[in-house]
Amino acid sequence: MLIIANIIVFFITFLPNLSKPYWFFSLIGAFDSPAINEVSMSYGLIPSDVVVGNNLYTFLSSMFLHADLIHLGGNMLFLYIFGDNVEDTFGHARYLFFYVLAGIVASLAHIFVVFDTLEGAFPTIGASGAISGVMGAYLVLFPRSKVLTLVLLYWISIVAIPAVIFLGLWFVFQFLYGTMAVGGGVAYWAHIGGFIAGIFFGAVWRGRRRKRDL
Repeated sequence: MLIIANIIVFFITFLPNLSKPYWFFSLIGAFDSPAINEVSMSYGLIPSDVVVGNNLYTFLSSMFLHADLIHLGGNMLFLYIFGDNVEDTFGHARYLFFYVLAGIVASLAHIFVVFDTLEGAFPTIGASGAISGVMGAYLVLFPRSKVLTLVLLYWISIVAIPAVIFLGLWFVFQFLYGTMAVGGGVAYWAHIGGFIAGIFFGAVWRGRRRKRDL
């Protein structure tokens, strides 16, 4: 349902672009989408606004907005891969609560880093903070599970990589990109904050489950 909701919101926000001759290129991110940019200013999370108590609803609304099809597709792929097992473990209602809470923590981490910089005046959109939380919980709950990964070395191959390695390397790269300010426009500290929140909540749940099984 979360994947469906994200897809529906994306195409609703994208619809006004269909009257433009360049709609396909904005769909794949080659051009900016005027329609989505406009929606982002109203429903995306702007750090400099929320720190003074304005537009607090954007903590939630920003999680369901995406800039283009590549942004949406990448996030939904990771949610599809890691989300079902975490949801099965938490249960539907607790998983939804956890997802939203992880997204809020991710946004707070991003705000803490950028609110007094120029970047703090620009909207942040996307489900990646919440999905990073899901990935963090997956790392704690299923560290030995294998993740089928497309690897490009001398040839293209699919390799089954343990989750602890796959997600550990992912987190290291997010941390390096965030500290070195690589790739402007990506909220790396939201990814980091969401991931750490997911590890925390996953560890708490695993501890409760072990006590219950004793």
